[in-house]
Amino acid sequence: MIASFRRDEEGQGLAEYALILALIAIVAIIALIFLGTQVSTILSKVGSSI
Repeated sequence: MIASFRRDEEGQGLAEYALILALIAIVAIIALIFLGTQVSTILSKVGSSI
């Protein structure tokens, strides 16, 4: 039973895709947190100059 469980890799691909997707989401959220205020400031300056 344990030997067949070790050979069974059916859900491994799905788990790897889920981990990659979670990592991309975390990186995107961190980038938005750090760059969000800068983008907001730039857009405010552009809007006020128009």
